Amino acid sequence: MRKPIIVLGAFLMISNIALAAGNADVLKAQARNTSPGVWSFSVTVSHPDSGWEDYADGWDVLLPDGTVVKPAANEDFTRTLWHPHVNEQPFTRSQGGIEIPVEVKEVTIRAHDKPDGFGGKTVSVKLP
Repeated sequence: MRKPIIVLGAFLMISNIALAAGNADVLKAQARNTSPGVWSFSVTVSHPDSGWEDYADGWDVLLPDGTVVKPAANEDFTRTLWHPHVNEQPFTRSQGGIEIPVEVKEVTIRAHDKPDGFGGKTVSVKLP
């Protein structure tokens, strides 16, 4: 009779790990070339923000090799989201001045939430 309990216990542990993953989803993203090698991104994020302890707090642009592109080296994200959006879901925010090597033809956008981190849906964007 102990095997079912062990299996149930393992299932509950795996479920808790899955629940701890980030749940900020990127719904859509658009890229606009503003000058050679410089881009502006508009990103729509959905997250069940509940207040300052749990909200989508940023999104990133990732190159194919996994490098995160930021407007400045001291930034936490490509675009930091400074406050919860409890009553504005989903929401879209933009960030310009993103330098991407001209040979890169596609990037991935991911969102981050406090306190769970990354783990929600991502979107790939082709750069024309």
